[in-house]
Amino acid sequence: MKSLSDALPPEIAQHIHPAWRQNETAYWANRDTLLTSYRDQWIGFANGRVIAAGTSAVDVLHTAQATGLHPFVTCVGHEQEPCRIRRVVFAYDATYPQEALPVTTVEFRPHVATPGVVLDRVIPDTGADASALPWSDCVQ
Repeated sequence: MKSLSDALPPEIAQHIHPAWRQNETAYWANRDTLLTSYRDQWIGFANGRVIAAGTSAVDVLHTAQATGLHPFVTCVGHEQEPCRIRRVVFAYDATYPQEALPVTTVEFRPHVATPGVVLDRVIPDTGADASALPWSDCVQ
């Protein structure tokens, strides 16, 4: 199996820790066995074993990274599926007291294909794994 790091530009690939590469190689050597117990779960794999497992990629990543073992983290059985990351650029409200805050427009839809309620000037929590909004805004 070709390493994920092989697809990186050389100036970035040079920063990949050798232990991560070893853990990735060991994961692929053990993958068929791992499918039995961990299919559809996120795992952190290091030193020839699963060091973290669960349904939340973020939780597994944090737990596995905390070991300092340079784990290979993946969703077993879904290794070749892309992870979608949405990039959003925000305007900033420079009139907010103390420091400017990002603002954006958000649409809440009851179903994917139906129109929803549009709220403008929402302040997103750009440093979070998820953004929290007041329940009263969500029930509209």
